[in-house]
Amino acid sequence: MSRAHTILLVASSVVALACARGDTGDSSTPRASGAANDSAFTALQQRGADARGMGVDQYTSTHLFDALPDGGRIELQRGTNDLAATAQIRRHLREVSTAFAAGDFTTPVFVHAGDVPGTDVMAAKRGVISYSVHDLPRGAELRITTRDADAIRAVHVFLAFQRDEHHAGGMGDAKHSHDAR
Repeated sequence: MSRAHTILLVASSVVALACARGDTGDSSTPRASGAANDSAFTALQQRGADARGMGVDQYTSTHLFDALPDGGRIELQRGTNDLAATAQIRRHLREVSTAFAAGDFTTPVFVHAGDVPGTDVMAAKRGVISYSVHDLPRGAELRITTRDADAIRAVHVFLAFQRDEHHAGGMGDAKHSHDAR
């Protein structure tokens, strides 16, 4: 076998392995490995699209979950101009804001089909956490703010879990990333 053929074979193997892993080299591209993860992610996406979840197609929307020094933010936007879906996103995040402020985290529990880390502390600390929604061009963002250190840690754990489960982007907080599990 010639050196060129060997290089081509190795390069092809690396590309095939990356494709099999779902690794495109783009860190913003969602990834799932294995059939179990794929089916769990598909189920999560379907519950999110359900009216009891977010009510929008999860595959054509983008989530970002950012941990910030004073809490964090959740951004949800459509990939294309879709006035009805954009209005639904804005409605959803306003409903979530009201529910979270009341200590009600049933929507993420439904979407994730189980307990969501951080929500127990967020519910208990609801009096020291503020939620506000701001419209974005194709959706909205939910800003979560607090000065309480325990609440900030809980928000960061919540956002890290969301980033992982939704295979989403966003800024993590390395100081608290170990708390996400």
